[in-house]
Amino acid sequence: MDRNTLTRRAFLACATTTAVVTAFRVNAAQVVPRKLSPNEKLRVAGIGAGGKGLEDVMSCARDRKRVDIVALADPDWKRCAEAFYRLKDAKQYKDYRKMLEEMGDQIDACTVSTPDHTHAPAAYMAMKMGKHVYVQKPLTHTIAEARLLRQVAAETGVITMMGNQGHCGDGVRELCEMIWSGAIGKVREAHIWTNRPVWPQGIADPLPEEPVPETMDWELWIGAAPFRPYNSKYAPFNWRGWWDFGCGAIGDMACHIMDPANWALGLSRAESFTVEVVTQEGMTSQTYPLKSTIKFSFPARQTDGGAMEPVTVYWYDGGLKPPRPEGVPEGEKLGDGDNGSLFIGTDGMATAGEYGGDARLLPASRMKEYTPPPQTLERIPRGNPYLHWIDCIYASRKAVSDFSYAGPLTEMANFGNIALKAGEPVSYDCVNGKITSNEALNKLLTKEYRKGWELPC
Repeated sequence: MDRNTLTRRAFLACATTTAVVTAFRVNAAQVVPRKLSPNEKLRVAGIGAGGKGLEDVMSCARDRKRVDIVALADPDWKRCAEAFYRLKDAKQYKDYRKMLEEMGDQIDACTVSTPDHTHAPAAYMAMKMGKHVYVQKPLTHTIAEARLLRQVAAETGVITMMGNQGHCGDGVRELCEMIWSGAIGKVREAHIWTNRPVWPQGIADPLPEEPVPETMDWELWIGAAPFRPYNSKYAPFNWRGWWDFGCGAIGDMACHIMDPANWALGLSRAESFTVEVVTQEGMTSQTYPLKSTIKFSFPARQTDGGAMEPVTVYWYDGGLKPPRPEGVPEGEKLGDGDNGSLFIGTDGMATAGEYGGDARLLPASRMKEYTPPPQTLERIPRGNPYLHWIDCIYASRKAVSDFSYAGPLTEMANFGNIALKAGEPVSYDCVNGKITSNEALNKLLTKEYRKGWELPC
């Protein structure tokens, strides 16, 4: 059998979804997740076990009374050597598809901590087999994939979560309550910035071929992406800057830093939005730009905090930052400094850090007279996203930043990359999943998949 072709069992488990739709149906799944009693252990498999994958599986493994890590799959066995060493009882695989097929009902849940281009194929297969999934940010590589995973999560009833851990913290909740209580009036402008990329971008040509390490299966690592010869500057780390593998700076960080604005201002509640590139430097057909500023324009929308007026949101990366607002002293930090968000309202300003923490009014003198409003949002115990996901699996209840939330957030964030590729302002119908400003640009919502790795989107 072709190694890139799913076996018949895996194919049948995954074949019930044939198209991306905008009405997210329920009860269409053929496989249902196993319900756990309090005395049973959750059997978790790690898809991607090096780097962030190591952190994800070990964070689950620390809940020893409730969790067993039963399997690990990673095409780079040098990268995941520490996970193999620390989790000696876990079965070891290079191909997550073979792992899921062979172990089948011995797995209840999966962490997916791979390069961005493998998130959707891995999560899709796992969910179709009734496995709960915790998928690192950004949820997917393309807009169509985000919609597909959201649909499949609704169909299967598995417990899902994206790894934008700040969403579990108190800071983002304090910021929402601050803005919803009217502490800075009506918010009509927001600015979000990051020091990423901290990896190479602005590269014009593919890299020269190098020998593939004996410990790596490069064919599996490439997965759904167009094949190219191995180079150590693609993997294991710098893949994020390449269009074929990652989502650049905005894909890496917007699901963190843009999350407070998304929740507080209800950005993903908008029925449409427009995105345009204000400036970019160094973008090529191979890699994302060295730096960029991108403008998002949202119409009026309804949020958890009530009706919101139209708002303009600016994204800055590559070390670019918004101008310092008038009235904020030079020595006063915005966000965390290198990363953060700034909200400008009709009656003041607020800022928050990289993961939504340290939410505060500006200038600092305003905080001295500020009385926080009553808490209206649930606080997550210890702010721990892994324990929260595990808790929700046992309780059969929705997790925060599940795919119904994370999908639209990822769509919005990754739309900055659509605007970069388009080279013109792009208007998007969020309800129907269509670009309305230029019909020809809808091809940018998805991508071509290498044979054997196709998804129905």
